[in-house]
Amino acid sequence: MAGWRLRAFRACAGALLFALALAGASLAAAAQRIPDDLAARLNERQIAAYRAYLAARAPFDRRLDAYWAEVDTLREGRRRKRAGGVPLAVADYVSEHPPQYEGPPMPADVAKIIADLRPPKPDTEIAGLHDFLAAAKSEYGYVPAAVAEREFKRRYALEALRVGLSKAQVIDVYSLETGGRGVYDMQAGIDPETRKGRPISTALGYAQLLAGNSVNEVAKHGGTFINRLEDMARARGVSPGRAAYLKRKAATVRKMVRAAKSVPYQWGRHVALGNTPRGQGIHALNLDPDIGPWLQVIKLRGVLDHGLQAGRTSLSGPELELMNLAGPGTGLEMMTPIGRRMPTTNFFTRAAYGRNTIVREKNGAELLAALEQRMRINEKRAGAVEFARIFDEIARERR
Repeated sequence: MAGWRLRAFRACAGALLFALALAGASLAAAAQRIPDDLAARLNERQIAAYRAYLAARAPFDRRLDAYWAEVDTLREGRRRKRAGGVPLAVADYVSEHPPQYEGPPMPADVAKIIADLRPPKPDTEIAGLHDFLAAAKSEYGYVPAAVAEREFKRRYALEALRVGLSKAQVIDVYSLETGGRGVYDMQAGIDPETRKGRPISTALGYAQLLAGNSVNEVAKHGGTFINRLEDMARARGVSPGRAAYLKRKAATVRKMVRAAKSVPYQWGRHVALGNTPRGQGIHALNLDPDIGPWLQVIKLRGVLDHGLQAGRTSLSGPELELMNLAGPGTGLEMMTPIGRRMPTTNFFTRAAYGRNTIVREKNGAELLAALEQRMRINEKRAGAVEFARIFDEIARERR
């Protein structure tokens, strides 16, 4: 009886191994299949090289997909643990960096033929500065006032100091976000000096707020913006013309607040609104010398407040930027003893990890060090040097 069971087990095991071998062979064959229109354009050498690439790339892609699936699963598990007040452990993180492809490269001549046959889809057009200004005018009848760059920096510095941000924190964030050369109407992807390039995101200004950030902050603080503008209009010594202008601007911001609050107070809904003309018009507030500086520094102040709630009574410039880059909660998690040792894949989505070259192949501590290194380089550039001098001037005036 026992012998019969052993023979049956061996037969089943053999059948399973045979099935797995067939499945592997099928996957390998599928991976090497070349569409007819492409095969007709390739010679024998190119076909062989392309098949070798496909045969190596397919299993790597499966490993990479499995890696990111584990990252997502563990991230969701950490979210549940935090909600339940359960401490996190090393086992709640992936401890290795993503696998690296080490097989044969895509043959360059084949890649060119593929690009000719199947041109890549054009990237979705990202709204630019002219879109934000046009939306502000069409949706709200609003045009931000023009101001000298130095004056905008001065107003920004005054607002930052008023809400408790330090010179070092502001200069560090500015140096990282704008490369130390940023102007007040700088958009990500556009060179601030040559004005050449194309937008890579909706990020604007010294703190590089996204359109979703602007909608979020107006929904949260818009009432205070309105009150401040009205107070400025009533201030002693303000000319009648300036007072009337500030009152009109307050009325415009009131319309923007209604638009921002027309959707639930959720990040996803604010991002969606920011992609519409109503939200793009709100985003133009970053360019306004009476509102833009406070709009941006209040966002950074919110990051500081998040740190205070978690017991971080002080944050360096790099720590503030880490929380600004990854999100306040995620940035704090990266600064924990465990998070400092863990690969940054644990803290970013797959798409964000791919876009941000500075975060790749690092752990939390290494990313923090890389941010600081870049800040120290960029703080020597003209825009950052001018910004620092303005902070020093304000300090002398107050003394």
